[in-house]
Amino acid sequence: MSRDERRDGDRMPILGELIGGVMVFQAMTVTEIGLGGMQIETYSALQLDSLHDFRLPLDDRPVIVKGRVVHCRISDVDTDRVVYRTGIEFLEPSEHARKALSAYVKRMKEARV
Repeated sequence: MSRDERRDGDRMPILGELIGGVMVFQAMTVTEIGLGGMQIETYSALQLDSLHDFRLPLDDRPVIVKGRVVHCRISDVDTDRVVYRTGIEFLEPSEHARKALSAYVKRMKEARV
């Protein structure tokens, strides 16, 4: 059976370019968080102004917030990996996300007093 016979449908060659995007799930460490955004560390650089959905397990309220990358820089270089520190601006979080973020930040502040 040839490769073409295994396909469900025909494919058309693209003349020129068709630019798309891909979502990749990767681990991150949140180093700072507030109602308007957060700072994270990852092992891959995030593109400036790119938009991402972030999953945050805030206490008993797991939330997903959309954020925009406002800065990304190398934070640390080890012999086998690079750590990137990235600033994220939250974009119109849902009411559920705002409440969860507010409660989480409040609890973190109270725990430090």
